[in-house]
Amino acid sequence: MELFRKRKSKFYWYDFAARGRRFRGSTRESNRSRAAAIAAMKMSEAMESSDPLPRNAPILREFSTRFLNWVETARLEVKSKTYYRDGWRLLAGTRIPGMRLNQITNDDAETLGCSGSSSNLNCALRTLSRMLHKAEEWKLIRRAPKLKLAKEYERELRLDDESEKKLLVAAATCGWSDHSFELFQDIVRLVRDTGMRNGRELYRMRIENLDWVKRNIFVPDSKTPDGRRTVPMSDRAFHILRARCGTRTSGWVFPSRRKIAKLPHLGSIAVHFREARRKASLPEQLVLYCGRHDFGTMVTSKTGNLKAVMKVMGHKDVKTAMKYQHPEIDIVRAVLNQGGAVAESSA
Repeated sequence: MELFRKRKSKFYWYDFAARGRRFRGSTRESNRSRAAAIAAMKMSEAMESSDPLPRNAPILREFSTRFLNWVETARLEVKSKTYYRDGWRLLAGTRIPGMRLNQITNDDAETLGCSGSSSNLNCALRTLSRMLHKAEEWKLIRRAPKLKLAKEYERELRLDDESEKKLLVAAATCGWSDHSFELFQDIVRLVRDTGMRNGRELYRMRIENLDWVKRNIFVPDSKTPDGRRTVPMSDRAFHILRARCGTRTSGWVFPSRRKIAKLPHLGSIAVHFREARRKASLPEQLVLYCGRHDFGTMVTSKTGNLKAVMKVMGHKDVKTAMKYQHPEIDIVRAVLNQGGAVAESSA
């Protein structure tokens, strides 16, 4: 390494070669010892960056093929694989896929526009972040940027009695097969009556875990360890499940009907739900999972026993459980109405 001073500069300059490249610049120091230390640091940084990176990082759209292949073969949860596939579908409709991996910054992510709610945007951002970190791991870029997620608001909608009626009336006009309509109807009613998570619990329900005598549903696997629990059957849930299982004593309650299917059981009714929701003129924020919120709110208001509701829903943290309680507005309205009635009688 050469350390020198230019004729018209008061600072020392460094000049060295590393990784087949020449590095030359000012140390911004007039003291030779300090300049030598700066130059040594610059050389160390250049040597540490000696990993063989491609001169031109691949375009995100090209890289997506390798990433999605990894998603399919990696030991990820089924829900995680679906999440990343959905995330890429959302990303594919933006300008990001045409950019090179090493050009994508947090500023680009902050201006990313996706259709739907902030949860959709965060699905796209989390997928993009995972893609960039895999690119770093596979030495296609030097460092993946840290992406900032959008703020998500808690669900305020409930899939209540009125929403259920509107959905089922609309679903009857969608022209589906009898099997599809009955499946849709049963799932909507069961998610409201059991409070079970649709993807991880309800769709994976097995007949062996149904206790017809005690009228209970055992959930052996869930999102969290506390999700292993017993859920009571309502009369409506009991009759739906009895009709579904018939004389069968084992197997999936909702088996897949496709000859070639990725899952042996029902995977989703999201497409049908969106169609029925649109025909029913219900808000886009209303999703099947809102039935779980309705279950938590209804059971809490009827029993007043939050601990029992937490146990049935598989919650350990009170803060998490409170997200599923939406009785406040109804309580305030009832108090206001009572106050109005008292005022009218006194007048």
